[in-house]
Amino acid sequence: MYAVVGCGECSNLWIIEGRSETTQCPRCGSRRPYEKRKKFVETDDAAHARDVRASMLANRQGEGEAFARLDSFAALEDDVADGVVDEAEYLEESGLDVDEVEAAGDRDPRGPARSGSKKEIVKGSLEALDRPTEDEIVAYAGERGVSPEYVETALEKLMRRGVVSESRGRYRLL
Repeated sequence: MYAVVGCGECSNLWIIEGRSETTQCPRCGSRRPYEKRKKFVETDDAAHARDVRASMLANRQGEGEAFARLDSFAALEDDVADGVVDEAEYLEESGLDVDEVEAAGDRDPRGPARSGSKKEIVKGSLEALDRPTEDEIVAYAGERGVSPEYVETALEKLMRRGVVSESRGRYRLL
């Protein structure tokens, strides 16, 4: 059961699913018993409730005629699901060569060895290496395109967050 209800305090309209004892306005926070809320429509169809609420909001703004020319929410959802343009068609219509775009995507400017974000690479070094030193972590991350400055900063942040511990120059994940 869905109900389009209104708030007596701020005139907000929203949809309630089910029947709780009290309801709270999402805009102003006023709480009232469900039975005392103004119900504009009660229906078993969520799409119908959305259509009614949208129509009421459009009428409030003086756009009722424009809204009446639109399809229902259910029809619009079906149109979107069926009418999605695939990536190749979009690129072609934009005037781009699909083959060139795919080739550019295959070339990673960060280098072929890098996989994952810089933070993931730093954490990965702690998993892959047994109680590494900072120099070992820098070397591991450097092979994957991560700068020594970033490694130092990332280690500090990970230690502050309690994700990593350091003891006698050796690091480990917690």
